[in-house]
Amino acid sequence: MKLDELLKKNFFNFLFVLFIFLLDQISKYLVIEHFNQSLNQTYVVNSFLSFNLIWNDGIAFGLLRSNNQLFYNLITILILVILIFIIRLSLKARGLEKISYFMILGGGLGNIFDRYYHGSVIDFIDLNYKNFHWFIFNIADIFISIGIIILIFTEIKKND
Repeated sequence: MKLDELLKKNFFNFLFVLFIFLLDQISKYLVIEHFNQSLNQTYVVNSFLSFNLIWNDGIAFGLLRSNNQLFYNLITILILVILIFIIRLSLKARGLEKISYFMILGGGLGNIFDRYYHGSVIDFIDLNYKNFHWFIFNIADIFISIGIIILIFTEIKKND
């Protein structure tokens, strides 16, 4: 398939990925601006939701954190390889499965951009219930998680 044909066929998918990427980056920009202008490091929305800026050097939800630059670079390269693999899978997929791959791709690109531009991923959404705090995450993580959940359900449905 030629490149121009591929781009025409996936134009709206590209816009969807771009929308997710921009939504993620704009939200991170606004959070950074707020915390740069505020002495308070936590912004409480209600008893369930607050914003708390952290710089995540690990992968999803802060896993595999390390101060070792080589390890950080290897993880970043691994994420890039996975994103390239997801692009290839998305070009063969259809329907909900295709949408889920593009959700993962949009979120993954947002977090990869942070790793490159900021040196770590910007996380800020803090959900809690009665002093139980979930991992702090961002908009990109939401789309990645929803995309993975959709993939799991579509795979289960295929095997029924």
